[in-house]
Amino acid sequence: MKVLTINSGSSSVKYQMIDTHTQQSLCRGLVERIGISGTCMSHTRADGHKTKISNNITNHQTAIEAILKILVDPEHGILSDLGEIEAVGHRLVHAGEKFKESVLIDNEVRDKLYECIEYAPLHNPPNIKGIEAAMENLPNTPNVGVFDTTFHNAMPDYAFMYGIPYKYYKQQGIRRYGFHGSSHLYVSRRAAEIVGKDYRDLKIITCHLGNGSSIAAIKGGISVDTSMGFTPLEGVIMGTRCGDIDPGLIFAIAARENFTLDEASSFFNKQCGLQGISGLTSDMREIEAAAAAGNYQAQLALNVFCYRIKKYIASYIGVLNGADIVVFTGGIGENSYTVRSQSTKDMDQLGIELDEAKNCEIRSTESTISSEKSRIRVMVIPTNEELVIAMETERIVGQHRGR
Repeated sequence: MKVLTINSGSSSVKYQMIDTHTQQSLCRGLVERIGISGTCMSHTRADGHKTKISNNITNHQTAIEAILKILVDPEHGILSDLGEIEAVGHRLVHAGEKFKESVLIDNEVRDKLYECIEYAPLHNPPNIKGIEAAMENLPNTPNVGVFDTTFHNAMPDYAFMYGIPYKYYKQQGIRRYGFHGSSHLYVSRRAAEIVGKDYRDLKIITCHLGNGSSIAAIKGGISVDTSMGFTPLEGVIMGTRCGDIDPGLIFAIAARENFTLDEASSFFNKQCGLQGISGLTSDMREIEAAAAAGNYQAQLALNVFCYRIKKYIASYIGVLNGADIVVFTGGIGENSYTVRSQSTKDMDQLGIELDEAKNCEIRSTESTISSEKSRIRVMVIPTNEELVIAMETERIVGQHRGR
């Protein structure tokens, strides 16, 4: 099946065309700065042919139209006509408890997705815009929603419950949900394949580190705990998100700054994390460069980030009663040897020792970076969330066609 995967952000749309039979990407691309001056579209075919287009893309509707146009472009495309797209798979961040697995999207499902906006106010609205644009442009093509939260649905109640009155869980679904599920699923399964062991026999800790970061404890193929919570704000600090904080800080800062609830939400989501501590940027590459040049706040931001990751890894070794593998993935996890080194430093008593020479060589390549003495294997595995979305899309469409 040829599946178009779509990941709609607030001002961008990432896409891939994937052949689920071969599990290969036929092309991939990104539309950036939607509704902002300087909109750019990059498109890369599997044969290496690349093109960049600068045009005026004002909203997600025109972004999807531009993607479909380039897919059938005689010079740059990979399809003879749009009828070759057999399904569209959408990354969706949060469904609360309304949807606990991937779902075929119709108008009723789309309306229910609007009810889930409160769970991920920064992510769900653009996700829905992408769905609506795809449904309008490809009215006869099935659309499937694949949720970031699905992989974590099997967490035990004592892991997902918060210390608040139980009625808020029963009546409003307030609990830990977790995110980056497609990434955690892919890299943990891939780790098992690489080491040649049964996925169900392994204890794996996966660290998805990027502008948004989360860590998961996986036992026998089941996510038993994860760092993000009711929203993607909880956990390790991130590019602009504060991560774990004393809840009292929300009231204290909101009172001192005279914030409304919306302003407080925006502050903790968009002005904190690496950017807030460094006072410079949310980009880890720039933070590492500034730290190397002697900038104290940049070094502090890097230290806090790595320290929080280390705490989660250590705590999940406890949760799992040991671990077989720790995986680093995501833009930072795959590329920053500094973060990988600092996040696992002085953990030999817990079974983790890196081969620092090998670690320094690895960028976005599947590799083991732990030393031969390390009881826990440490790996770098580039994530492939789009493949998970495509395979899930094929499965859901197949289920409905078989009814």
